[in-house]
Amino acid sequence: MMHDFENKVVLITGGSRGIGLACAKAFVEKGATVIMCARNEAAVTAAAQALGGTCRGIACDVSDADAVKATVDAVVKEYGALHILVNNAGTTDDGLLARMKNAQWKRVMATNLDGAFYLCRAAARVMLRQRYGRIINIGSVIGLRGQAGQANYAAAKAGLIGFTKAYAREVASRNITVNLVAPGLIDTDMIADLTAEAREAALDHIPVKRAGCPEEIAHAVVFLASDAAAYITGAVLPVDGGLAM
Repeated sequence: MMHDFENKVVLITGGSRGIGLACAKAFVEKGATVIMCARNEAAVTAAAQALGGTCRGIACDVSDADAVKATVDAVVKEYGALHILVNNAGTTDDGLLARMKNAQWKRVMATNLDGAFYLCRAAARVMLRQRYGRIINIGSVIGLRGQAGQANYAAAKAGLIGFTKAYAREVASRNITVNLVAPGLIDTDMIADLTAEAREAALDHIPVKRAGCPEEIAHAVVFLASDAAAYITGAVLPVDGGLAM
């Protein structure tokens, strides 16, 4: 079966909630061994226990290169492989550029872009050796079209697109694919604080006139990780209700 992940080891960052949690659930249901990581150890452990099956949660701050290496090394030591990496961890710290503080810029870059670099570099050792890997980076439609007040977030997500394409070229000959899913407006904690007026204004720009749900992103991620997508690499897949058209 092309969407059967039995005997596959999957590492998902930002796994305790939202898109990461939906991805973890989808992979668990398809037989994968899933390791979810997040900064909050209690939250990610509880989320993994709730999913059950072959899912476990571990603490890791993806902006810390040493912590990332230790996490990947621990996963490989325990399970003997790492087949699929979902770089989902992300954060926002919005503000108009003229008033944006250095710390706001660096914090968003450290999690959203540096983290993906650290994870891919750490995973490269095992994926190159096993001559197999599936890497799915979670970008954003904001990286394609920009957004006022989110120059840091847009730059990080746009950078992730270039990173995805460059790394896809480097590892394609080793049966490793690297792709990016670009969500649009998705019902997660990231948009929970939007006012009714702001939400309505956002929906006005979406052709399908609704927000997406985390499970719709998870479907795209599972597809790109499956054998059905073996001939797809360096791709950017918007899952955004048409927002980026």
